[in-house]
Amino acid sequence: MGDYAREIIMEKQQEYGPHHRMREIIMDNNLLLMAISRFDIAFGFGDSQIKEACEKHGVDTDTFLAVSNLLSGKNYRRYIIHLPTLMGYLKHAHGSFIDFILPGIRRKLIEAINYSDTNDVAFQLMKFYDDYVVEVRRHMEYENEHIFTYVEKLLGGTIDECFSISQFSVNHNHMTSKLNELKDIFIYSYNQRDNDLLSSVLSDIIGCERDLMAHFDVETNLFVPAVENLEKRLRSKLAVMDSPDDNKNEESDPQLESLSDREKDIIRFVALGMANKEIADRLCLSIHTVTTHRRNLSAKLGIHSPAGLTIFAILHHLVDLKDVNPHQ
Repeated sequence: MGDYAREIIMEKQQEYGPHHRMREIIMDNNLLLMAISRFDIAFGFGDSQIKEACEKHGVDTDTFLAVSNLLSGKNYRRYIIHLPTLMGYLKHAHGSFIDFILPGIRRKLIEAINYSDTNDVAFQLMKFYDDYVVEVRRHMEYENEHIFTYVEKLLGGTIDECFSISQFSVNHNHMTSKLNELKDIFIYSYNQRDNDLLSSVLSDIIGCERDLMAHFDVETNLFVPAVENLEKRLRSKLAVMDSPDDNKNEESDPQLESLSDREKDIIRFVALGMANKEIADRLCLSIHTVTTHRRNLSAKLGIHSPAGLTIFAILHHLVDLKDVNPHQ
């Protein structure tokens, strides 16, 4: 066995780093060819190290390593995600599924099931697949048009108080259930001879399933946490900018420290003369939630009136005296 082969085997269990060569990680996991393509890194990189290839093509090295290690079952957590780079990768992946992989499977399916005389069944199978593709397209177009736009605004310093990435992640799924169901129908229930073409397309479906699952893993384990961190940083930054100059004294006050950011917001709006309905609309909450916060504030502070909360807000510099409604 040559030194080069031994080196690959020795490093097989280690995480990829910037010093590894692109050809090494492909030999270790040839499924990374697709990931390299989705990062818009051209092939023909010879013996280039990962860092060299990434810099040549304007790709953030840490993000490339995080994706590559995750997809290879290796440690990916120590790499810092560059969101513009990761969004470019995800958009490219969406285009790959919608424009190439799923249409390619459809063409092979049509050819494969034409061997059968059961035309009605063939029609229903194709309709099942086409409906599935519509769902995938809708799912990925939503991410392209809404989720990535939301993140781009975050990167520009604008935060949407009515939305957070956690709302997206709760309903986010890998979109493989129906594809797996179609595969099982063919394997266990669809009876025809001359299955070479059908076997080939089923292999493509299995590959697409794995690719979609890997894509889901990247979004769940890399994209969503990176966006959550960005949201936290931006909210903290905006909170500091909105705080009075003597916020250090505020932070040392036990009563103030016992309040959440949302409770402080509600106190501010009460001091500004807003009713519960107005506060709910401003914070994108229900009136019931605002009422619950008001009840919790009364319990924490022992203050039960808007006038008392206004005085508290003034004394703790949550509002400027000149902004307070003098008639409330």
